[in-house]
Amino acid sequence: MSILLFFGIALNAQVSIKDSCITIPMIGASFSFQIPGGDLAKRFGNNANFGLSFLIKDKKNWMYGVDWYYMFGKDLKEDGIFDSITTQEGIIINKNGEPAEVRVFERGFHTSLKFGKLFPLLSSNPNSGFFVLAGIGLLQHKIRIEDIGNQSPQLSDEYKKGYDRLTSGLAASAFVGYSYFGNNKLVNFYAGFEFVNAWTQSRRSYDFDLGKKDTQKRNDILYGVRAGWVLPLYKRTPQKFYYN
Repeated sequence: MSILLFFGIALNAQVSIKDSCITIPMIGASFSFQIPGGDLAKRFGNNANFGLSFLIKDKKNWMYGVDWYYMFGKDLKEDGIFDSITTQEGIIINKNGEPAEVRVFERGFHTSLKFGKLFPLLSSNPNSGFFVLAGIGLLQHKIRIEDIGNQSPQLSDEYKKGYDRLTSGLAASAFVGYSYFGNNKLVNFYAGFEFVNAWTQSRRSYDFDLGKKDTQKRNDILYGVRAGWVLPLYKRTPQKFYYN
C-alpha cells in the first residue's frame, strides 16, 4: 500500500502547474486593436477584431495550434468606388428618385496555423512567461455595403460584388507576448503585440468603377495589440485510491 500511495502522490506532483512544466491544451478568446500598413492603409483605417484559438503547450514549452479572427472597422479611405452610379454631386439615387442612404464598413478575417515557444521568465510557475508565435494562413477583407431599406437596385446583393473589393491571400504573422497560468488554475490570460503581412489580390472578376478586373498585387500589413482570456483543459488526476 505504501508503494501505491507514493506513486499516487508522485503522479499528482508531476502535473502540478506550480512545480512542473506540463502539457496544457487551451481554448482562447481574444480582442485586438490593429493599425493597417502597406496597401491596406490606402483602403481602410484602424480596425478591431475578436476571435478564438486552440493551442497546445507541451512539457518542453513548445506551442502549436490554430486561430481564427473576425475583423471589423468603419473607416473607408478609398475614394471613387461608386463613381459609376452617383450623380455629379456624389449622390446615389434610389428607385423612388430620392438620395439613397448607403453605409460602408470594413469586414474580414484572418486564420492561421501557429507554432512557437514559451520562456518561463518573470513567472510564478514554469508554465507561464514570455512567448513567441509564428503563423502562416489566410487574410481576407472586403467593403461591406449596406443600402438602408434596400431601395437601390444598383446595389442589390449581386451588384455589390462589383464594388466590395473582395481581397484575399497568403498571410504570415508573428506574436510576442506574455502568458499567465494561475497556480490556482482560475486566472489565465495573455497579452502582447502582433504583426501580420499578407500578399493578396482581388477575388472579383470585374470592378464597375474601374471598368475591368483589378489585377494589382497587394502587400497588406497589420500592426496590433492583442489581449485574451484562456481556458486550460487540464488533465484530471486521481485523488482517491481503491483497493480490493
